[in-house]
Amino acid sequence: MVKHKICTPVFEKTVNEAYNSAKICIESGADLLEIRIDALKNPTPKMAINLIKEIDFPIIATNRISTEGGFFSGSEQERTEILMASAKEAEYVDIELNCHENFRSQVIESAHCSIISFHDFEKTPSLRKLLDVVEKEKEIGNIAKFAVTPQNISDTITILNVLSEYPDTVAISMGEMGKYTRIVGPLLGSPFTFASVGAKTAPGQLDLKSTRFMLDKLTEK
Repeated sequence: MVKHKICTPVFEKTVNEAYNSAKICIESGADLLEIRIDALKNPTPKMAINLIKEIDFPIIATNRISTEGGFFSGSEQERTEILMASAKEAEYVDIELNCHENFRSQVIESAHCSIISFHDFEKTPSLRKLLDVVEKEKEIGNIAKFAVTPQNISDTITILNVLSEYPDTVAISMGEMGKYTRIVGPLLGSPFTFASVGAKTAPGQLDLKSTRFMLDKLTEK
């Protein structure tokens, strides 16, 4: 039976809380952790490095800006320096496609493996627009990722159409209407999906236990 990878976000205000949350996620069966550095109070490069080293588990380092659904309030230079420092220890570093090219390229060059992400919290762009987004992401980074908001069920189908063209993409339709894409995505070739342990960090996010159960049931022989 194929085991699909599940990434669990760690979204805490302090390093101690993040470390303890990470331990719970690992014990709960997560394959990968996303450390949301932007959730930490006054994060620094050293703080991020020490936390990632202490957790000692496969990690995506993410330092999201407010326009992409995050909480980092410092300058782009500060955000970039934190991500570049994190890249020394993390398996993956997430940087937004819409980030300024100069900052984005510095992060990509520092990363062992880069995830280029795109978010739309208002709508689902057209199929052609999303295919263009994925193509650009794949040109500059290692893994393409996008999360968009459906207005109707047809929008959720658009995400599956993208995966039929680019199966090795993390593609998510957010909210209740699109939550099934978090399960179907890995079945169509997404390298991993996201699920929560405790509080959700995105609209429509399923919990880890349920996600694992459904993926296992759908892939068992």
